[in-house]
Amino acid sequence: MTADQQAEFTADHAGATGAEDPGLLLRLVRRQEIAFAMVGAFNTALGMGLTVLWLSVLGSSVPPAVAVVAAYAVSIVIAFVLHRTLVFRVRGHMLRDFVRFVAVNSGGLLMNIALLSLAVSVLHLPSRPAAVVVMGLVAIASFFGHRYISFHRAAVPEPPSAGSGAERS
Repeated sequence: MTADQQAEFTADHAGATGAEDPGLLLRLVRRQEIAFAMVGAFNTALGMGLTVLWLSVLGSSVPPAVAVVAAYAVSIVIAFVLHRTLVFRVRGHMLRDFVRFVAVNSGGLLMNIALLSLAVSVLHLPSRPAAVVVMGLVAIASFFGHRYISFHRAAVPEPPSAGSGAERS
């Protein structure tokens, strides 16, 4: 990344995320939204794989919901680490960021349930296409939720420069 591209990245993303160094993934794709989608796709596949793994390990004597919860517990931690380090590139406030991350994800789940129920039960739209559209809308909302809530950092004000008239006599 050239110095101009680095400055442009910092200007575009630092106010929302505090990221100064875009890191490898953002240098490759150059768009935070694409990096977010890539990490999300990986994590979705991971969640599916973990669910199948837990179903196999736990067997039929345990309700399948236990496998889903176990997969979610593992995958949300991995998603947090990947989004924090590869997409939003922030430091500090680990516990606060994680609590916010879980809250945004939970809000996405509730939004998904509400919008899909509205689309299918009230608007009588076909369930499969409605689910795809709703999940897309939730993914977009999640991006902004994570950018402006989970990993938000306040912009650091620049100190006044010498001779700027900020000095007192």
